Amino acid sequence: MTMNCLDFYKLLQEEQIDFFAGVPDSLLKDICAYIQNKVCKEKHIITPNEGSAIALGAGYYLATGQIPLIYMQNSGLGNALNPLTSLTDSEVYGIPMLLMIGWRGIPGIKDEPQHIKQGRITPDLLKCLEIPYRVLPKDLIQAKEILKDLIIQARKLSQPVALLVENDTFDSCKIEQTVYKIVSDMTREQALKILITRLSQESKIISTTGKTSREVYEIRESLGQSHENDFLMVGSMGHASTLAQGVALNSPHHKIFCFDGDGAVLMHMGSLPLVGSLKLNNFWHVLFNNAAHESVGGQPTVAEYVDFTKIALGAGYSAALSVSTVNELELALPTFLKGNGPSLLEIQIKMGSRADLGRPKETTHMCKNNFMQGMLENQKKVA
Repeated sequence: MTMNCLDFYKLLQEEQIDFFAGVPDSLLKDICAYIQNKVCKEKHIITPNEGSAIALGAGYYLATGQIPLIYMQNSGLGNALNPLTSLTDSEVYGIPMLLMIGWRGIPGIKDEPQHIKQGRITPDLLKCLEIPYRVLPKDLIQAKEILKDLIIQARKLSQPVALLVENDTFDSCKIEQTVYKIVSDMTREQALKILITRLSQESKIISTTGKTSREVYEIRESLGQSHENDFLMVGSMGHASTLAQGVALNSPHHKIFCFDGDGAVLMHMGSLPLVGSLKLNNFWHVLFNNAAHESVGGQPTVAEYVDFTKIALGAGYSAALSVSTVNELELALPTFLKGNGPSLLEIQIKMGSRADLGRPKETTHMCKNNFMQGMLENQKKVA
């Protein structure tokens, strides 16, 4: 049994909730698709990170006195922790809102490694934050009672309350046709294969979470290449470039490449001035931009309105260029790869990936150990 998205939306309307903000999540993709299809763009904002969504919702409450709905994956509670404790908390400004949280990593249910601990501690984390919460039932009558009770508590206590949403809670709902300004016939996997085949054997890759890392792994497999040069991130969205900076800073003899995504870069954009300030000439930043949160449902990011090359140059990168076709990529690569870092290459790509895209066979610990062993062996060769 699942809940109809329209029926749940009507429950929200009954509680006078008509403003929505957040970061997309795979468990919430159906209800978020319904909200995107139903609600005008002024009333539904997809934010760069979860903390921004909390702040945006707080601003809505200050202007209207009404309770907003803020959605996120439970991993996003980390980004939201500061505004939840220093802005909306009842001991600070006392701003009520409803958090709708996709509960990945529920104990006893198989999930990816980055979700296991987060899932286990989610209820305890909400208790520690003193945020009243309930698990959203799939039964509409029960859901109505729980929602009404939570909204009463939010208003009475002047603070956030939370609904935890499990997998397959809502009926399927697809995003209606969205017109993206980015036009490209190139897939991310096509671009990745071109890049990987051009890199030297000593080059190191740090790739962002999601399908980018999975495609890097599959390309290595198809080429019969080792995985020791790749650190495939499975969580910590938005932090790939900073991790790569840590590697590059302490391994000056290695060429370090960060494979990033538009949603990830937008989530923690302060990483770009850090790159510019460190001026590491062994760091190359590759940004795959499809202006969407593809891995969790295809909701749009604001990347279609952003000129990443101008931002990178303004942040202190030594060079930045953008391509949107295979031919442009082939022509740009020699200059990009031969130049000194820090350098940015934005590759505009179309939405979509293979339906049979696999996942790495190695554990995250094996990935870490293989990468570190490869670093050590390369250092011995240099010495």
